[in-house]
Amino acid sequence: MLYTIIQKNNYQDSIVLMLLTNRLLTVDGVSNASVMMGTPANKDIFKTGGIYTDEMAAATSNDMVLVLDIEDKDLIDIVLKEVADFIADQGKSSGEEGPQTVKTWEKALEAGEAAATAVLSIPGTLAAPEIETALEAGKHVFCFSDNVSIEDEVRLKKMAHDKGLLLMGPDCGTGIINGIPVAFTNAVRKGSIGIVGASGTGIQEVTTIIHKLGAGVTQALGTGGRDLSEAVGGITVKDSIIALENDPETKVIVVISKPPAPQVRDEVLDLLRKGTKPAVTIFLGEKPTDHEVGLYRAYTLEEAAQIAVQLLHEEAVIPIDEMIDQSKTIFSPKQQKIKAYYSGGTLAYEAAMLVKAGLQLSEDAAHEDGYILKAQGHEIIDLGDDIYTQGKPHPMIDPSKRKEMLQQAAADPATAVILLDIVLGYGSHADMASELAPTIKELKANAALADRSLAIIGTIVGTDLDPQDINKQAAILTEAGVTLCQSNAQAVKKALVLLGHPLPNITRKLLPKSQPTEALPQPSEAVVQLLKNQAFINVGLRSFAEAIREHHGSVIQYDWQPVAGGNVTLQKALRFLAQASLKE
Repeated sequence: MLYTIIQKNNYQDSIVLMLLTNRLLTVDGVSNASVMMGTPANKDIFKTGGIYTDEMAAATSNDMVLVLDIEDKDLIDIVLKEVADFIADQGKSSGEEGPQTVKTWEKALEAGEAAATAVLSIPGTLAAPEIETALEAGKHVFCFSDNVSIEDEVRLKKMAHDKGLLLMGPDCGTGIINGIPVAFTNAVRKGSIGIVGASGTGIQEVTTIIHKLGAGVTQALGTGGRDLSEAVGGITVKDSIIALENDPETKVIVVISKPPAPQVRDEVLDLLRKGTKPAVTIFLGEKPTDHEVGLYRAYTLEEAAQIAVQLLHEEAVIPIDEMIDQSKTIFSPKQQKIKAYYSGGTLAYEAAMLVKAGLQLSEDAAHEDGYILKAQGHEIIDLGDDIYTQGKPHPMIDPSKRKEMLQQAAADPATAVILLDIVLGYGSHADMASELAPTIKELKANAALADRSLAIIGTIVGTDLDPQDINKQAAILTEAGVTLCQSNAQAVKKALVLLGHPLPNITRKLLPKSQPTEALPQPSEAVVQLLKNQAFINVGLRSFAEAIREHHGSVIQYDWQPVAGGNVTLQKALRFLAQASLKE
């Protein structure tokens, strides 16, 4: 039976609510649970999921809505105690003293006068006015929030550029600013390689491999996935390249993106040619045919990291021997298919690129249900796609959807290889390997009973400095029967080898350095200061503030709540009146 509980004026961040939902699903007797704020969009999600109740009509955007599928009504008190304890835990600091906390922008800007950057993790439909407030106050913005309209993104990025500021995002999941991790980020050593990335997990894969190769990162400036689209025009990518070119600590620049708009890509390459520092680009999906002296084109995320480290050490840029075991596994005649279930969207995209090349698959039809590849029985799915995460925890946090998909794949007699990733770092599950290991063991055992081989190949995106113990995670997965590889690219190549389709190395010519006709423009003083600054205003998710503090950054926590009950029209009116008052 469905029970609805509405807690008035109890605003919580969407990620906190996803984690809370995950917690409630572990309570004995709870068949299903969902916790969201009472926004119109969330009510639609409840309806789509078939768990909408009439009581929800009274809920506002500031009200927390719990829907429980339980048989025993007495469980409600137990659940409410779990809710209260969980939310209380979210407010606790991991240190002796938490960050200074404020309730308004005015107090945040006053207390955070020294902060260069405002980090926003609030509902995307309400984010644009808050981004504008921060920019007007002279703050750079790191916007984790998604669902900001493309029109607002273009307008606000142009505004930031005109003010000499960076707008990193929206939908920017990963960043490192002067050694401080921001949002869903791995802990990597500080070094001399600067990253500009229109991809969160792409940044994570490259920075962690750089760390494993013994080098480190100065900055990792996320831009949001749409920055290199034709509509946005690469505003933040271009300004970030200029920033890193003028950063004395950065010796090598790496630019990461899924396929950009061709004209924008060419503009980015021309900008890199004007710089004095060696650079590497990785535009996933493109198969580069040449390098230029000082400007190198990588095919995989791993190669981008390897080339960056070679350039840092002033070594020749040559492919590194991957030492992939060339032995094959004996599969049954029907077993020829690869199934892959990723928590990292960019890793899924890279896997699809390599599988299509190795198996010579034609382009598949439109991607539905999170599919990045669906062709001839092979499938690669991004489980972080909106269709899987609306009102539910992200697969980096919650393993339930991946377990379900693993079981379906293993039950298919055509499946030979299953690929998966585990992404460590701030914000991710504390022990994902232990969550997945029992399912993996069961699937391997069932395949053996059916006289079938089943290869499960994985990669861990992480470092020895991450909150999770990467070595322990690796040991758990290995004991469960997973073949672990050092990178996502190696994992996919290993899968292709097992099926008898090894992927040949691509070769590139080295062309002479292009001679630009003009020098790069200079960055603004505000951007120069950004790369030296370790002070932040955190607007929203408190755990982001904790990660900053753990790396010795300073942070003001603004416990944001939507004004005017989340009514966007009324918010705009109040904002207009406030701005008019300031001008008087």
